Amino acid sequence: MSTANAKLQNETPVVDPSMEKLPLVTKVAYGSGDVACNIVFGVITALLTLFYTDYVGMSPIIIGNIMLISRVFDGFSDVIMGYIVSHTKSKWGQSRPWVLWSSLPFCLSLILLFTVPTSSETAQIIYIFITYNFCNTICFTALNLPYGSLSAMLTRDSKERDMVSVFRMAMSPFGRILVSLCTLPMVKMLGNTREAFVITATIWAVVALVLLIFCFVKCEEKVVIPARTKEKEEKVPGAGKRSFMAVVTNKYFWIVCLLWIFQNASIGVVGILLPYYSKYILLNDTWVYSTLYFAETLSIIAVVMISPIFMRKFGKRNYLMMGAALAMVGQVVFMINPYSYEVALVSVILRGMGAGPLNAVVFGMLCDVVEYGQWKTGLRQEAYLFSAGSIGTKIGPGIVAAMVTTALTASGYVSSTTGGAVQPDSALDAIVSLYQWAPLLVWAAVFVCGLFYGLDKMYPQIMKELGEREARGEM
Repeated sequence: MSTANAKLQNETPVVDPSMEKLPLVTKVAYGSGDVACNIVFGVITALLTLFYTDYVGMSPIIIGNIMLISRVFDGFSDVIMGYIVSHTKSKWGQSRPWVLWSSLPFCLSLILLFTVPTSSETAQIIYIFITYNFCNTICFTALNLPYGSLSAMLTRDSKERDMVSVFRMAMSPFGRILVSLCTLPMVKMLGNTREAFVITATIWAVVALVLLIFCFVKCEEKVVIPARTKEKEEKVPGAGKRSFMAVVTNKYFWIVCLLWIFQNASIGVVGILLPYYSKYILLNDTWVYSTLYFAETLSIIAVVMISPIFMRKFGKRNYLMMGAALAMVGQVVFMINPYSYEVALVSVILRGMGAGPLNAVVFGMLCDVVEYGQWKTGLRQEAYLFSAGSIGTKIGPGIVAAMVTTALTASGYVSSTTGGAVQPDSALDAIVSLYQWAPLLVWAAVFVCGLFYGLDKMYPQIMKELGEREARGEM
């Protein structure tokens, strides 16, 4: 009987945990992590510049230069964090523990951004530079990079990863919706002062912290590369140089990295300009701003939720290009009459529907690039690829912030410490022109990137060959 049982046991196929279907709670928990990130990131991209110019009284170009200069430090921090994560060994895995360790500092850093001292302008500039880099360069990197690479550690099934990406990108806008709908009304309810911003930021920090802890608890790493393979790789002479070259020579990484940059640039350009457009062009910075932001974001969510149907039918690349084309159409509609709330509303809905495909596919694409890199070079580099890729999260908004604030300053924009000022016609014209053309250029760039992405057709064969190699103990 024992012999028969042993024979039956030997014939029972071993199920690879990394290819199992992920439970719903894991997908929701992973999406909750990005909701938390977007609560903080949404406040930074949409309202921080307005706070600095209209409540602290800083010149727009000073704020823009601080954000642009900070991008240099971001580049170093992402590479360093990629190295740290790739060498992390803990009972929770490689990427997952950093979600826990960095969540509290990240949430506290949001509060610090708004506690600008009422002292000299020089002291304020130094404080803003330090706290902005503490939040973005240190805390955001320590959280978002391992959080992103965690998606590649949850499963190796491309379809399951696509669903993880869909949950992430369908849920993440709720963070931005929450802050866009509620922040300015809360600030005005609390007195419309700098202190009111601090109280509101504290509330958002607590909400974000709870969501990040939930993400950590429910997202377990299932992809485990055999220790002997990792040790063998680390002992190869020149392993560091080989890893670096594997990243920089991965053509699909660069394409997805650009898409990541443009995705965040599209969020940044709308996030920065919409408060100014609502306040000074449509003369309403409360419900008009909130409804336009909500309409666009809700459109993104709706399209992301139905994206699996279209991804299966058209593939990630074709679906991405269809969305970029629709977003450009939406921007052209806005040019019909940029001074009309109704036209603006139609435009943001179309633009949001066009943005949905990019939001749905970009993280799944980067996970596919991880597998492509392993297939091409024999090196699996989740942390390194996500570290370089996550720079796009910062480069996009950073460049946009620098360009927008420089243009506003050149147009004669008037800063104040009272919540606003009467703007000259040149500044009003600049706001309209920027809001017309900047999103159109971003989406044209997304469309061009899609033309060069060809990984969809290769992926099934890549995974087949990787499975055969790993069964033989090879990379």
